[in-house]
Amino acid sequence: MSFVKIDLHRKIVNPFDIIAKLEKYNTGLTCDLVLISNKICERGVYQHVTSELLAEIAASMAANHPDYISLATKIVLSNLPSSKGQSLSETIKLMYVRSGPKAPLVTYEVYNTITKHAKVLEAKIVPERDDYYDYIGLKILERSYLLKINGRVVESPQHMLMRVAIGIHKDDIDSVIQTYQMMSEGWFTHASPTLFNAGTPNSQLSSCIMICMVNNSIGRTYDILKECAVVSESAGGIGVSVHNVESTGGTNATSSRIIPMLRVFNDTARFIDGEGGKRKTAITVYLEPWHVDVFQFLDLRKKHGIWKEEQRALDLSYALWVPDLFMKRVQSNGSWSLFCPSEAPGLANCWGEDFVKLYEKYEVEGKAKKVVKAMKLWLEVLKTQMETGMPHMLYKDSCNRKSNQQKLGAIMCSSPCAGIILYTSPTETAMCNLASIALPLCVKQEGVSQPPKLVGSRDSSKRNFDFAKLAEITSVVTRNLDKLIDVNFCSIATAEESNLNNRPIGIGVQGLADTFILLGMAYDSEEARKLNKEIFETIYYSALKTSCELAAQKGAYGSYTGSPVSEGILQTDMWKVTRHSGKWDWDNLRLMIKKNGVRNSQLVALVPTSLTSKILGNNECFAPITSNLYTQNLSGAHVSVVNKHLLHDLTEMGVWSPFLRDQIILGGGSVQKIPFFPEDLKAIYKTVWEINPETLVDMAVDRGCYIDQSQSLSIHIPQLDTDKLSSLHFKAWSKGLKTGMYYLRSKNAGSAINFTVDTSLL
Repeated sequence: MSFVKIDLHRKIVNPFDIIAKLEKYNTGLTCDLVLISNKICERGVYQHVTSELLAEIAASMAANHPDYISLATKIVLSNLPSSKGQSLSETIKLMYVRSGPKAPLVTYEVYNTITKHAKVLEAKIVPERDDYYDYIGLKILERSYLLKINGRVVESPQHMLMRVAIGIHKDDIDSVIQTYQMMSEGWFTHASPTLFNAGTPNSQLSSCIMICMVNNSIGRTYDILKECAVVSESAGGIGVSVHNVESTGGTNATSSRIIPMLRVFNDTARFIDGEGGKRKTAITVYLEPWHVDVFQFLDLRKKHGIWKEEQRALDLSYALWVPDLFMKRVQSNGSWSLFCPSEAPGLANCWGEDFVKLYEKYEVEGKAKKVVKAMKLWLEVLKTQMETGMPHMLYKDSCNRKSNQQKLGAIMCSSPCAGIILYTSPTETAMCNLASIALPLCVKQEGVSQPPKLVGSRDSSKRNFDFAKLAEITSVVTRNLDKLIDVNFCSIATAEESNLNNRPIGIGVQGLADTFILLGMAYDSEEARKLNKEIFETIYYSALKTSCELAAQKGAYGSYTGSPVSEGILQTDMWKVTRHSGKWDWDNLRLMIKKNGVRNSQLVALVPTSLTSKILGNNECFAPITSNLYTQNLSGAHVSVVNKHLLHDLTEMGVWSPFLRDQIILGGGSVQKIPFFPEDLKAIYKTVWEINPETLVDMAVDRGCYIDQSQSLSIHIPQLDTDKLSSLHFKAWSKGLKTGMYYLRSKNAGSAINFTVDTSLL
């Protein structure tokens, strides 16, 4: 068989040559190589069939059988430098010397450390661990993380991890090896900016910064724009509060300040993306709902609204920083006064009773620019969320009341992901370094050494969760993130000073849904809810304990005195929680903290892990699975993705077939309506659309007392309904969550790309 196009001068592809190329990768697999060859020939490919195309075609057939994704993975692995026998020393020399003396890819410090300790470090590199990554993980690494020269990847995943470990720990070789080993085995990963930049001349390793706009100064506005550009270029995200920006027709303004200003921020975000940033620029703007421009603010992301195309800012994200008073006014169907910050100053700089007193004082004094029914604004918020998925909802009083940084002043905003809660001011720009723990690796099975990773739920009766291992990993991650504060470089002086003085870190997770599946638990079961609390208790306890140990060695963080923790008040106390699981000695820890203090003002933040979780092959953060079968777009190629646990279970049972695959496709990724599907697996493989969103809010509340920053909780409602959405918001607020909603998702917005289904089988 061959394929001929109009251009007869080109050589015709010989399908047997394609099959011959594939045979060396198909060892131990059962892929139909003739079928793959035919698909390539159908594309009209001539002369040279690239390995990339072979892998892409194999990956597109992953829904047929798990062996196809294994074949694609093997092909990608064969093109990595490590598969060609390239050593760590050769890699580092190539990146430091051959990339040019004026533009090395790595610092001299990293080059010198590897050269000096080559024998020890080479012995610790395990090239075979590149096999732990699947096709999607490898393609993401290849596209954005592995360093390149002239567009060609010169760094293997193992060499990247060693570069990152050295970038963090310098010549502390024991810590370098420990970090490499744990990251190499997949126990945790640092966040994307750290993986991108550690050990390189661009040593900006923080994931996000938070900035507050304090006045209408043109100079200050452009200073902040420059800060945003610098951070975005290094793959960081920005949260910026604009509560204090003067309103339309304010005392010192003849026109709206917020709207044209945000358009400039929007263009900055687009410019950074256009300059080839490694990931999309993320800027989220926070506004309190008492600001008179709040209605115009809500319209900025809408495709149809009051603003013309040239005035809208569609590349920014939007969030409301909501005081309790507003929620109470909505509840009572009361009036709501809107102010200009230049005429009613100080509202952004206080919270709780102080805010209520000042707000009501301005109302009595008649300083409101406009008075509306609180319900009118609330309905506009709901309408905007249903159309755009935003604004994010964060509750100002909970964020301040439950913050260990509350004595520094009022906290005015969060990060782009609505999960980082840190103090900002004109003299303090908050920033945070992040990492996430891979929870599925903490699931142990009788007779199986860890790793490799476990898959599927069929052996769940022989499995248990290893809390001691989770505590150990958390301790290593805490020390790493604390070290990042010292080695991180940021050109923003106010950020550098704040980071060193407050030393916040953000420990997150990935794969909570995978963990439940491995243990045979339905996400919305009581046993999963219990494990959810115990996992985050372990993380918070271990992080606090390690931070206390670091304080004993190096001293407490600079602004420790006067903080809640210095007075014996922990996050659990702020949530009024007195009972724990009994797994950890909280009383003794309190005594240790009283004696030594802690090294870090903030410790735990559950933020999205959209890229790093794909690299490690886990579900994102604490989210349930979205679909059991979907397509992933990788650089224009559509790859079929089947829930690996479900695919493993059904293959082990001998029931996986094209017919069953098509049933899942027709179900939109759900298995609930397939009549012959095992009932026990239906419960385990529920998607987020089949779990009551109130249950997810309850689980967020359950773990909230162990999250001293916040959690990026998205709300999924299959069919949008204002009453249901409003009810969820009020539940999240009344239960004390800091982040009530990150994104709102509906079924239509979350639909996967359609598959081709063989209807004759149905």
